[in-house]
Amino acid sequence: MPTPSLEADQLSKTWPDGTAALAGVSLTVAPGETVALVGESGSGKTTLLRMFNRLAEPTAGTVRVEGLSVAEADPIALRRRIGYVPQDGGLLPHWRVERNVELVPRLLGWDAARRRERAREMLELVGLSFAVHAGRYPAELSGGQRQRVSFARALAADPPILLLDEPFGALDTLTRHELYRQFLDLRARLPKTMVLVTHDLGEACRLADRIGVMQRGHLLQLGTAAELRERPADGYVRELLG
Repeated sequence: MPTPSLEADQLSKTWPDGTAALAGVSLTVAPGETVALVGESGSGKTTLLRMFNRLAEPTAGTVRVEGLSVAEADPIALRRRIGYVPQDGGLLPHWRVERNVELVPRLLGWDAARRRERAREMLELVGLSFAVHAGRYPAELSGGQRQRVSFARALAADPPILLLDEPFGALDTLTRHELYRQFLDLRARLPKTMVLVTHDLGEACRLADRIGVMQRGHLLQLGTAAELRERPADGYVRELLG
């Protein structure tokens, strides 16, 4: 499957109470690129991320995948071709690991043998033994193991796009850095177009090709770490890069 581009064109989002979550945000994520969105809580990072798979709808503006407006796509079909890792991993607690990984292939109608083989392949890819972990429930796993299962589930149907909403935020330092290494390895082996939301600037610099700095619903600047550091667009970006 070709790696697609993502585009947000003048996106705005106003909540029913009148709060503006996004104000005219535009950015493009090139095919195979990883863009990290950084900023304080309430800056609009997650709202923007969730517009790419229609978990949030804009008040104004357009979201496009490979040039096609997602507003014209069936939201369920759209989500099945976009891998999504939410903040808490989002595993179904009453399903064993194998079935959690098989979720999207099951929805796509894959037969049982193909689903099982894919679950085995994905668990091994993220560093978990199928024999040891497939039959366990999420509560029987460590935080790092649950997050690996969440990555395996997001990758199971081989989506060309991955959306990652603070996937490493709740992990201890050693586990987080091990998953960084594994994430970079996965990027090299499985080219995807990715958007990563994080509060951690160091994480963004390490994992992303470009970084988008957000504040109060505005995208202040989008560029490489070096570009942000050497040519900050305003005082907030300058302070953030330190």
